[in-house]
Amino acid sequence: MVSHQMEKAFNGTSALETQTAELDQPAALRKIISVSSIAAGVQFGWALQLSLLTPYVQLLGIQHKWASLIWLCGPISGMLVQPIVGYHSDRCTSRFGRRRPFIVAGAGLVTVAVFLIGYAADLGHSMGDQLDKPPRTRAIAIFALGFWILDVANNTLQGPCRAFLADLSAGNAKKTRTANAFFSFFMAVGNVLGYAAGSYRDLYKVVPFTMTESCDLYCANLKTCFFLSITLLVLVTFVSLCYVKEKPWTPEPTDGKASDVPFFGEIFGAFKELKRPMWMLLIVTALNWIAWFPFLLFDTDWMGREVYGGNSDATASATAKKLYNDGVRAGALGLMLNAIVLGFMSLGVEWVGRKMGGAKRLWGVVNFILAICLAMTVLVTKQAENHRRDHGGAKTGPPGNVTAGALTLFAVLGIPQAITFSIPFALASIFSSNSGAGQGLSLGVLNLAIVVPQMVVSVGGGPFDEIFGGGNIPAFVLGAIAAAVSGILALTVLPSPPPDAPAFKTGAMGFH
Repeated sequence: MVSHQMEKAFNGTSALETQTAELDQPAALRKIISVSSIAAGVQFGWALQLSLLTPYVQLLGIQHKWASLIWLCGPISGMLVQPIVGYHSDRCTSRFGRRRPFIVAGAGLVTVAVFLIGYAADLGHSMGDQLDKPPRTRAIAIFALGFWILDVANNTLQGPCRAFLADLSAGNAKKTRTANAFFSFFMAVGNVLGYAAGSYRDLYKVVPFTMTESCDLYCANLKTCFFLSITLLVLVTFVSLCYVKEKPWTPEPTDGKASDVPFFGEIFGAFKELKRPMWMLLIVTALNWIAWFPFLLFDTDWMGREVYGGNSDATASATAKKLYNDGVRAGALGLMLNAIVLGFMSLGVEWVGRKMGGAKRLWGVVNFILAICLAMTVLVTKQAENHRRDHGGAKTGPPGNVTAGALTLFAVLGIPQAITFSIPFALASIFSSNSGAGQGLSLGVLNLAIVVPQMVVSVGGGPFDEIFGGGNIPAFVLGAIAAAVSGILALTVLPSPPPDAPAFKTGAMGFH
């Protein structure tokens, strides 16, 4: 059992969860679906970030080795913004409800961020950037500001949306599983839409005014994609929040002892009380994300740079930039295939887990799949390089078999990604329940095991690649090693959850 002090620190959160479960009967399914649909708008923006923004910031003049620094905002906002927003949305007494004000605020911030990102090149040029003299520092500064606001906004949206679904489920296990299933489904829809938009070359023609003197074809397509993204997000948010009402929350009187520990003090103080199963889970999770994050950052850049042989530098030739842009679009297509596989695999995780002999074994096996796929990027890269060498530079991109091999890797990676997005959270819930810790504690600590590796990769990924001659392959190889070690530890030292664990009985990753 955890100490009395730790239980006391989380009494406030537990009381909030209990009160939420007792307030009402579960909401109608149509309301749960309506709120879940907001995930499609949120994930559309995430997909565009992952597929298009790393290449775009290099086109503005940031060198490849420093491009990963822009992604520091993701783990930082995930570690700070989402817990803070969740904490205050639990205690919000607005007449509009606890969650809806934060969802509206998040959507408003997304609108501001999209404008800054889409018009960074135009605003920078109007403020003095010279198009023929990179780097375009003013455009980069505006882009970075918009990028950070977008990440904060997405985290502001996603947490209250999930909490709103939990409120609507009112503690009913079946409704909770259904709500999470629909939320995951709409995330997959948003991913497919975002990656499909990013892979279409002439999307800017839908909104012709997006192309300007300072905003070329790639920039215009990016701008158009974000316009479509914000349109979808505002539409689903407006419809959902107008249709699904939320009762104002009134706090219950307390004896003043609910929680006398600051929120982040609770999280960091919890490490002293962790049992061995949770420590093993944190280690495996951290290694798993060291493997994932380099690819998530640079997958489309890898397609444009190594596979297609293009160049994103501002001083590169028009042919090199065209090859790079073609590769980025091909990478976006690969991410769309990845999202489709991920969606179907998410539906089958429970069944596959039973067939594989449990969550621990399934996670270990798919980590080896991740390691193999990351290692195979070396083979695909060498085949593309050999083709360019044998064909005098190959100004038309790689042959079909090389492109097909790269896209196959994207698709297959959807399998381990579905497991990464589900099993660690289920195991954290089970291990914390068995030790007597609260769910808020377990997920808060697990979140640190995800965001800290992301911060390390964001700071060190680009310089690490530069040590070995540049490009993305060194970080991918390091990721393959981390994935293999993570798989070994998952199979050997990670404890197996007991068959009678509560989460298994309710069906939340219910296999054993």
